Order: sequence, then structure tokens, then C-alpha cells
Amino acid sequence: MPLTFTSADIKKIEKVLGTTVHRVGDTLRFTITGTEPPHRSLVLEVYAHIRIGKKRGNMVSVFTENAHLQLHFCTTFVVSESLGEVTFVAEAGDKLSGLIVERGAGCSLFANVDRALVSGDFTTLAPQVMMSGIALSLTDSFLEPPVRQRKPATRRVRSRARA
Repeated sequence: MPLTFTSADIKKIEKVLGTTVHRVGDTLRFTITGTEPPHRSLVLEVYAHIRIGKKRGNMVSVFTENAHLQLHFCTTFVVSESLGEVTFVAEAGDKLSGLIVERGAGCSLFANVDRALVSGDFTTLAPQVMMSGIALSLTDSFLEPPVRQRKPATRRVRSRARA
């Protein structure tokens, strides 16, 4: 079932990010300014059920002074009041991508992460890989079960010895 952003969802996002939504047509725009130095700011935009290529889906964009990040086909999101952040997730087979927006106007993007890393034993991972698993682990219980894809049949090719 496609993700829809309800009024209750929007209120949760507003509360955890400490901002209010501004609607621009069908776009939800949240402007976040950090209260701590260096007083970062960012704009979070949520485009619900828009055309992305030949399909329709949700797109989440983050604009900062130095970057523009997009997450296409957002399938779920998780609000964490204790961490002060919202994690938007896109699922594609056994891969996840997560765009995390923080109350202090920080953001992180983890792309094409192996789904097994999210629920596995983090202590077995290299430190540079561990961060993505930990960051996306709170989304594990909200994810759809992975769809098993059939492997394409392989053909055996016989080689003939030439005389």
C-alpha cells in the first residue's frame, strides 16, 4: 500500500522537528533552523504521490547551503522524538536508502544499504559500514517484508574441443 502523509503524520513531523508546515500546492515544506551555533538551516520538502519518470511515488528533498539531497519513492518514515529526527526510507528489493532530518537542521543520507545490515549484529561490521546499519536500524520494524525475486534461469553452455 502506498504511503500517504496524513494530517496526524504531518503534526508528528512538525513536533519532532520543531517547525510548522507550509503548503505550496501539493508540496509540504518545512523550514528548520538550528538554535545552537553554527545556526544551520535547511528546507525539507515532501512531494506526495508525484510522477517520477513513468511511475508515481513520494519524493523527499532536502536543501541546505551546501547540498541538495533527494529520496525517490519514499515508502515509509519513522519519527523519533528521543533522537529529534525523522527518517524517510525508500525500499528496493533487499536495499534501503534513508534520508534523516534532524531538529538541529542536520541531515544524513544512507543509500543502497543492504537490508540485512539494519537488523544484524553491528559488532561484526567494519566501523565505516556500521554507521548506516545503526542509523537505519530504528526503521526495521516499519519495513515491508522483502520481496523474494526469482533468479533468472542460467543456461549451460557446452564447449566442444576442436580437432
